[in-house]
Formats: sequence, structure tokens, C-alpha cells
Amino acid sequence: MTYKIPSDVQILGRDIQREQLKYHNKRVAVCKEFTFDAAHHLHAYEGKCKNLHGHTYKLVITMSGFVNEIGISVDFGEIKEIFKTAIDSKLDHRYLNEVLPAMNTTAENMVVWIWEQIDNELQERGLSKRGHRLEELKLYETPTSFALLKREWMVENENI
Repeated sequence: MTYKIPSDVQILGRDIQREQLKYHNKRVAVCKEFTFDAAHHLHAYEGKCKNLHGHTYKLVITMSGFVNEIGISVDFGEIKEIFKTAIDSKLDHRYLNEVLPAMNTTAENMVVWIWEQIDNELQERGLSKRGHRLEELKLYETPTSFALLKREWMVENENI
């Protein structure tokens, strides 16, 4: 295989026109991963997690939107700002049993709380009105164990 170094860089207005930047009108999801460190313990649980311990949590945020005039559905930088404001500032290097609402600090409970915080931030920033929405969250407690939450599961349980 031969590798070629481009002799010229594509220039907007010369090689591609602004109206060509938006290729489609589809909803597209983008994903971004973050980590935060926190300590917790579980109540009414007979196992080693009943003792105070810590994790490096990994949160994978999947957010969707319709592409704008330059072909971006959801800006990765905006997702980072939302994470920093809604989650990292509240949970990083904290004792979760103290900073979260009264709940057992399981990954299953935490992922729903995180969803609510991110969803509120989307609304406050006016992004929900522009069609941005959460599609899925994955909250890893360890490299091999995670809680998963999907948009369709956020509907109240109606004894289905």
C-alpha cells in the first residue's frame, strides 16, 4: 500500500460549498465517555459492598439530535459541559451516600438519578427544544460491571 500526502487542503467556498456540509436530515446519536471517582457503601446488603469503598466510575452518555447546517447533531464539547455541570461537579471525589438523595447508592439507582440531572440540563440549555435528547446511559462501577438505562425504560412502570 502506498501512502500519499495531500498536496492541498480542502477549502470551504472553493472545494466544498456551505450548503454541502449538511449531508442528510437524519437523527444521529453520539457517545462520549467520562470518569469520576467516588466512595459509597450499600445498606441492607450482605457482601463486601456494605463496607465503605470507592470506585472509578465510567459514564457513557449517548445523546441524539438532528444534524445542523454544518452536519453536527450534538457537539461533543456541549456533552462535556453538561457532564461537568450536572454530574462531575456533584459526584467527583464525594461520598455518594451524603450527596445523592436518600437512596441506596447502587449503580441501578444512580443511573436513573444521573439521567434526571442530564435531562434537566438539556432542558435548561434549551437543547431539548432543538431536538437533542438522551438515548442511553451506561454507568460502569467496575471495568466489567455496569447499569444500563435506555430512553424507552424511563417510562413509569405500569405493571407491564
